[in-house]
Amino acid sequence: MYEDFKAMVNECDNIVFFGGAGVSTESGIPDFRSADTGIYSEKNNYEYPPEVILSHTFFMEHTEKFYEFYKSKMIYKDAKANNAHKALARLEEEGKLKAVVTQNVDGLHQMAGSKNVIELHGTIHKNYCLNCSEAFDLDYVLNSPEIVPKCNKCNGIIKPYVVLYEEPLDSYTIEEAVKYIKNAQMLIIGGTSLAVYPAAGLVQYYRGDKLVLINKSATPYDKNANLVINDSIGKVLGSLFED
Repeated sequence: MYEDFKAMVNECDNIVFFGGAGVSTESGIPDFRSADTGIYSEKNNYEYPPEVILSHTFFMEHTEKFYEFYKSKMIYKDAKANNAHKALARLEEEGKLKAVVTQNVDGLHQMAGSKNVIELHGTIHKNYCLNCSEAFDLDYVLNSPEIVPKCNKCNGIIKPYVVLYEEPLDSYTIEEAVKYIKNAQMLIIGGTSLAVYPAAGLVQYYRGDKLVLINKSATPYDKNANLVINDSIGKVLGSLFED
C-alpha cells in the first residue's frame, strides 16, 4: 500500500494536499471530534459547549468568556511541525506539490516551510481590531494585560482572524482552493473525517483519478478514493522520503 502511494506521487507533478485537524494531532494539538481526546468531547468547566463558545454570536456577546476558552484550548504556541508537515514542505520544494489546503488555524505548515498554504478557517497568527482594522500578531494577543486584548491605537476589541461558527468562509480563499483542487493531477486528503461543510464539499471539485485518503478512521469519501490508507499521517507522508 505504501509502495502504491509512493509510485503515484513519483509520477505526478501537480499534487494538492487537503488536510484537517488530524494533521496537527501528532504535534500535540487536540482535534475537535475524537471520542476521548477531542475538544468537543472533553469534560470542562465552561458553562457552554465549545461549539457555542466558538461562534460569532458568543464572541460578540461574551467576549471575555470566549477569550478564556480560546487562549486555553485553541492556542498551542509551543507546538512544532511534525513529519507530515515536513514531508509536504519537501514535496513543494521539489516542485511536486502545488498547494496545501488546510482546515487548521495553527500555522504549522508554514513553520515546516510550506509556501502556498490556503487556510480555509483563517489563522491564530493574525488578529485585527474590530474598530479600526489594525493588525496584530499572536504574541500581542497572548501578552495582553487583560483577558480581552485591546487595540493600542483606538482601544477597540481585537478579534482573531479565525472563522467562527456562523461566519462565512472567505470567498477568495474558497475560489483559490477550488482552482487548485479542480486542476490537480493527484489529490491527497489527510487527517480529516470530511464531516465539516462547506470545507469537505471541496473534494467534489477534484476531476482526476488519483484520489488518496489518509486517515485513521473511515470517511464518507472512502468509496470514491483510488487508495485508502488508515494509518498515521506523519508515518505515511514521511515514508515518501525513506529508502
